[in-house]
Amino acid sequence: MEWFGDSGYWFGRLVFQRALAAIYLVAFFTAANQFRALIGARGILPVPSFVARVPFRRSPSVFHFHYSDRFFAALAWTGAALAAAVVAGAADAVPLWASMLMWFALWLLYLSIVNVGQTWYGFGWESLLLEAGFLAVFLGNADTAPPVLMLWLLRWLVFRVEFGAGLIKMRGDRCWRDLTCLYHHHETQPMPGPLSWYFHHLPKPLHRVEVAANHVAQLVVPVALFTPQPVAGIAAGLIIVTQLWLVASGNFAWLNWLTIVLALPAIGGLPTAEALGLPAPPETGGSPVWFEVLVIAAAALIVVLSYWPARNLLSRRQQMNRSFNPLHLVNTYGAFGSISRTRREIVVEGTDEPEVTRDTVWRAYEFTGKPGDPVRLPPQVAPYHLRLDWMMWFAALSPAYAEPWFLPFVERLLRGDRATLKLLRSSPFPDEPPLHVRARLYQYRFTTRQERKETGAWWHREPVGEFLPPVALDRGESTPADR
Repeated sequence: MEWFGDSGYWFGRLVFQRALAAIYLVAFFTAANQFRALIGARGILPVPSFVARVPFRRSPSVFHFHYSDRFFAALAWTGAALAAAVVAGAADAVPLWASMLMWFALWLLYLSIVNVGQTWYGFGWESLLLEAGFLAVFLGNADTAPPVLMLWLLRWLVFRVEFGAGLIKMRGDRCWRDLTCLYHHHETQPMPGPLSWYFHHLPKPLHRVEVAANHVAQLVVPVALFTPQPVAGIAAGLIIVTQLWLVASGNFAWLNWLTIVLALPAIGGLPTAEALGLPAPPETGGSPVWFEVLVIAAAALIVVLSYWPARNLLSRRQQMNRSFNPLHLVNTYGAFGSISRTRREIVVEGTDEPEVTRDTVWRAYEFTGKPGDPVRLPPQVAPYHLRLDWMMWFAALSPAYAEPWFLPFVERLLRGDRATLKLLRSSPFPDEPPLHVRARLYQYRFTTRQERKETGAWWHREPVGEFLPPVALDRGESTPADR
């Protein structure tokens, strides 16, 4: 076996790298659009306060050396521009060393953001992007054939994503074992998409088939990634099909798309590539010695760091979405170990009346992605990541998830903070901020086919109780923020 070059996987690497750069582009674009309200100098969880209490060794980031909103914006947009250049082929148009520096810069810039992102960046797909991005540094470019060591480590990463998710389900909620979880999941998932209503109303026997197929896709198929071709390629294809099903049924930021991208290189060696008219690999010379040394060193590091996620897979107390080192190099993944049977949503409302009475008229804020107005069709937002909307879903599960960000969020609504309002779909107070804000808890469910026909609504909701009583600013401080 050629450990430092296999031209049979040239096309798979090409597609993988361009697609991974596209996901980087989405990630940096998302960060640039949302950071001021979430982690900016005057944001809900400011970066300066975080780096003042958390040492560099625990959260390596360039922002430990300097932070300003302008500097953060420059870094995020630089990352987006660099990612766009790689999508366009810039990393294949430069020497190998320059290509590696481009990929390393993408990884370092995004690591710096994630490590100061706090609650807003605590999602598994952040670590997944960083781990995949680190491996991409050592995949070479058009000057070299793909290093087989890195191709195997990509399969190891896909295996952990899928197998870890499968194990957490089998060890978790009983509904995964009796095949009934999808009676509820399409309705109660964090952010339903435009087709989720239809998926929810599929016949229950088909839901059971879905769950059974998911177990096969996550617990059996990933093992085949380590077998010879064409079996490994077929396994990767099945993983891709499963992920596309998840893309259609919900909004999970770039998690599903990144898993698809990670599976692509395993298809590169299939004998059908020529039959599909895929381009022939260019003539490549032998890999430079310095590149081979770096690849071996990186592979050895990944193998050593794999001990902790491998042990986690075998543990009865398996953890989901955890990084075992501050560089997010080798992580553990998984999702939905338990499934909610009912959906609760927090509806945030405001009023411009100076006194709150029983007759007070409250007007609701609308969020971009999460359910609010029952007649609004759930939008398609993935691979874009609506961080505030996701955390609102967690907060509805338990008030503990609302600490420490929910009250600062409400305060910014009371101040009419422009950056915060940009995170929302609409505000009922376009000119002056409200005098009081409250949050109410509702139970949501998808309408039946008959209810949908009669009312045009996608959701039916009923009030559950109060999440936050009416609050107001001290009148001496209630001047709208003009930022």
